[in-house]
Amino acid sequence: MSTPLQKNQRSNLRFLIVEVGTQISNLQDYIASSGTSSIAGSFDRIGYIHNLKIRLHNDSYQQRLKSGDNESDSVAFRSINNIANNLERIAELCLDCTHHVTDSHNKNYEFSDEYGQLLDRVALGISLIARANQDSDTQQALKIAEIQQKLSDHCEQLINKYSKALKIKKHTDDLIAALFVLKSIKSMGDSLLKICDATLSRNLGQTISVDRYYSLSRCVDHLQQNGASKNLVLDTVAETRSGSAISGVSEANKEDIIAIFKEGKKQKLKEECQSVERWHKIYPGIAPRILSYQKKGQSAALLIEHLAGNTFENILLQGSDKLQKKSLKQLSLTLSDIWKKTKNKKAINAQYMRQLQKRMPDVYAIHPSFQEQSSHIAGINIPSFSELLQQAHKLEKTLAAPFSVYIHGDFNTDNIIYDPQQDKINFIDLHRSGFMDYVQDISVFMVSNYRLKSLNQTHRQRVLQVNLAIYQFAAEFAQQHKDDTFELRLALGLARSLASSTRFTLDKTLAKAMFYRSRLLIEQVLNLSTKHRADYHAPIKEIFVG
Repeated sequence: MSTPLQKNQRSNLRFLIVEVGTQISNLQDYIASSGTSSIAGSFDRIGYIHNLKIRLHNDSYQQRLKSGDNESDSVAFRSINNIANNLERIAELCLDCTHHVTDSHNKNYEFSDEYGQLLDRVALGISLIARANQDSDTQQALKIAEIQQKLSDHCEQLINKYSKALKIKKHTDDLIAALFVLKSIKSMGDSLLKICDATLSRNLGQTISVDRYYSLSRCVDHLQQNGASKNLVLDTVAETRSGSAISGVSEANKEDIIAIFKEGKKQKLKEECQSVERWHKIYPGIAPRILSYQKKGQSAALLIEHLAGNTFENILLQGSDKLQKKSLKQLSLTLSDIWKKTKNKKAINAQYMRQLQKRMPDVYAIHPSFQEQSSHIAGINIPSFSELLQQAHKLEKTLAAPFSVYIHGDFNTDNIIYDPQQDKINFIDLHRSGFMDYVQDISVFMVSNYRLKSLNQTHRQRVLQVNLAIYQFAAEFAQQHKDDTFELRLALGLARSLASSTRFTLDKTLAKAMFYRSRLLIEQVLNLSTKHRADYHAPIKEIFVG
């Protein structure tokens, strides 16, 4: 249910829509008069348009203060602000067009009729905004998107036409001016699309785009065809760092989620879909079922089976000691079974240092102080972190895992689900799965526990116990399968995850703790003589103690 517009919002939005519509009309008149009519009035009204936008922003701010922490209200207020911003942007683009038309030398050239057709579409889109928002009419919002698509296609056709005409080298000044006008009109269409997205978000109570709306509609149709209620509710569950939006789909007035809707980049979701299918063949039951896969352009959407249980992260932070131990035991049993069943005799090198080198520019962008130079202290050379990575990469070439197994690939604690009723482990977010060194999943898991935010000393102690337990499990597996370089690879895997994870935190204390622990592990491995490598043990307790 959308938040209704308040009286002041309705009035100011209506006035703003009328004023911007007038700007379009003024531009059309100016073009029709071959640039001879006055445009001073349009300049005078821009200040009024800006004031109307500010009034809408202020109205939204006041309503936001009164509404508290209601997410639906927050989305509604942000949406109105976005609509106001993009209406003002269309008005500014009208003025840009008048300047470019003024620059044309031949005012009677063939462009004016084509401009008129394009601007008629813009005017039609603007005319739908009021009803779409005041009546929460989603169909009117979708019509705005249809208008934008036709406008964009028409603009692209004309841009290509005029670009080709430029090669003849006649009327070049007029053609250049025309291309600028077309670019501005196309940008008006982009603003209309943003207005459509904002309107849909306001009407539905959560941030959504028109592409996501259509994907969601098709997924909902799938659920309803399979017996779900016609009255479904969508609630945001998470937003990933890769840009994917994850929502839970449930029936109205019921708390239980019946499916997960995930929307994002087509390539990433396609990889996840394919990986889930592979998991079903390799280890049935570990991955959720894909209920529906939709794609459009560069975006895609998945409707995924909702899995019962809690994420390992939630259990670690909020679960009882008994539940935490039970979930960890089942995780170890599941991993052991997967590794044994998928074990491949072919040696594999994860190249942890090469992985880390690729991520360091992003780390330095967030923490420039980590980009240290080599130095000398009391005659001792202290290499820079980059130099350490180079040295460790050379050493790592000799540390291939003697076998590979099928791993998760992004084994963070929020991607592991434990159902205590079934005593069962499930994996989610599987787009990076593949045959690899099992140490990679173990190191990612341990560091994802460590970097959880807002942990008190009790939770820190629990993290240490969990990491020691998973380390002991992995070390025993390595010993059973004659993996002699396990400890060295684990140290480098932990170093990779510790340092690369700093790009996700602005907490300087935590970031420094992870970065210098990473450096310590790399230096330990590099300083080992060949004969002492077999005796090395990764200092798990020292790394994760607080």
